[in-house]
Amino acid sequence: MPRILTETQVDQYRRDGFASPVPVLSAGEVRELRADLEQWERRQGHPLDFPEKSKSYLLYRWADALVHHPKVLDAVEDVIGPDILVYHSTMWIKEAHTPAYVRWHQDGAYFFLDPLEHVTAWVALSEASEKAGCMRVIPGTHRLPMIDHDDKPDAYNMIKRGQGISERFDGETGVVMPLRAGALSLHHTALVHCSPGNDSDDRRMGLGISFIPAHVRPLGPVRPSALLVRGQDRYNHFLPEMRLATPMSAEAQAAHAEAVRLFRARQDQGFTKAAE
Repeated sequence: MPRILTETQVDQYRRDGFASPVPVLSAGEVRELRADLEQWERRQGHPLDFPEKSKSYLLYRWADALVHHPKVLDAVEDVIGPDILVYHSTMWIKEAHTPAYVRWHQDGAYFFLDPLEHVTAWVALSEASEKAGCMRVIPGTHRLPMIDHDDKPDAYNMIKRGQGISERFDGETGVVMPLRAGALSLHHTALVHCSPGNDSDDRRMGLGISFIPAHVRPLGPVRPSALLVRGQDRYNHFLPEMRLATPMSAEAQAAHAEAVRLFRARQDQGFTKAAE
């Protein structure tokens, strides 16, 4: 029996590559976690951005709480099993009434993991409505082989390199995955997805957490780091990350900087290989 998903949602994930929505946070938890995030933004004097928006769970309490939240992990366990690592996370914030967007893409195109079993849990800390630019997915595309991606940098493209899939899905609108604050969606690493701009009156805020079963291994010569959040890691494919102790401490910032360095080194390695 699934721990939190319905049997229908588990079947949908296997068949279509996604499951949504899954309520996981109370209204009080949403308020508390969003307040903590925005307090750090005020303290640092700017909206959350690179590099802090990547692997934020190594820096901030709000992100640490989300990657360890029992209901989040229950949902993830329902699709990848009980031995769970966090490989990466990205905080996606679209300011109100801005055209920030993400092109059609597959997460696995720049994660370089094998086998392709990682799942992204996208946890909403604000309303992610269709008007706010919620995610759109193309059902069943997770069964396709990895598709060639190219770089089209743009001031409003939320993926730093502008990476995405050209032409093949032009004209597709996909299936919308709106979320209330406190709910999450799950999508497979090979599922083709995108998101348009935010035309709502509030920030659209969601943490995309890349969870992998412990047997998944990194490809290439750079050994990245990952955080064990449930079960056991009997494989040791990744350098172990330590759970956050004190937010934004010198130790936390050093650990975060090294983890992000390794992740980016793997991306550079992958892009170099793709260009050869």
